[in-house]
Amino acid sequence: MLRFSANLGFLWPGLPLLERIDRAAEAGFRAIELHWPYDTPGETVRKACEKHRLTLLGINTVVGDAARGESGLGALVGREADFQAAIDQSLAYCRNSGANAVHAMAGVVPQDQRAKARETFLRNLAEAAEKASGQGVTLLLEPLNPRDKPDYFYSTVAEAVSIIEELGSDTIRLMFDVYHVGVTEGDVITKLRRYKDVIGHVQIAAVPSRAEPDEGEISYPAIFEELEKIGYTGFIGCEYKPRSATEDGLGWVNRLGISL
Repeated sequence: MLRFSANLGFLWPGLPLLERIDRAAEAGFRAIELHWPYDTPGETVRKACEKHRLTLLGINTVVGDAARGESGLGALVGREADFQAAIDQSLAYCRNSGANAVHAMAGVVPQDQRAKARETFLRNLAEAAEKASGQGVTLLLEPLNPRDKPDYFYSTVAEAVSIIEELGSDTIRLMFDVYHVGVTEGDVITKLRRYKDVIGHVQIAAVPSRAEPDEGEISYPAIFEELEKIGYTGFIGCEYKPRSATEDGLGWVNRLGISL
């Protein structure tokens, strides 16, 4: 049975986090996932989730210096200590909030620096995985498409999976974001089949708009059918940008014949 989570980085934008949690529960979601919730104490988020019987899934490591164009620190040469501090921050937040996964953001890396950046990311992830494993937290690797995030360290599923396989840690898994895969590569169903054993979480949004998943070039009924065929039992993260008010857009659930 398919299960869906509300990504509160995008849904109900403009509202304080605790109000977004309330809205997600009222809409019928059974889980939530967050981007950068660090301004709200983890204990407070835990209590809000317990109140609504919501499962709290993943959070992101901090982006670094956004003014300098940073978008994560994991693959940045010379920023190793900052990345480990970001991992420590995220893991502490997981302990306090009950979150069970961390998207370890790699960062923006020019093409001519990729080889050294990959070595740095491997070392950083190996250390981070030891920390996360002791806490029962999963680290997620997510390739981002080059249209939305030019020069991000990786943009293809194969690049992320090669790192996961080289490290050989059960703590590190793939964030399979159908939107990013669709924009960068396409052939989504084939990739779901190929990489099903390393997928830790799935996210969805329309391609190319990143709006509700009832428009665009991706057939989400086919995606949902394939997820059931490959035995995916995790939540599916609704990480889309609403066309208008979030509640108004939730009609996609009925249009695609599913329930939250």
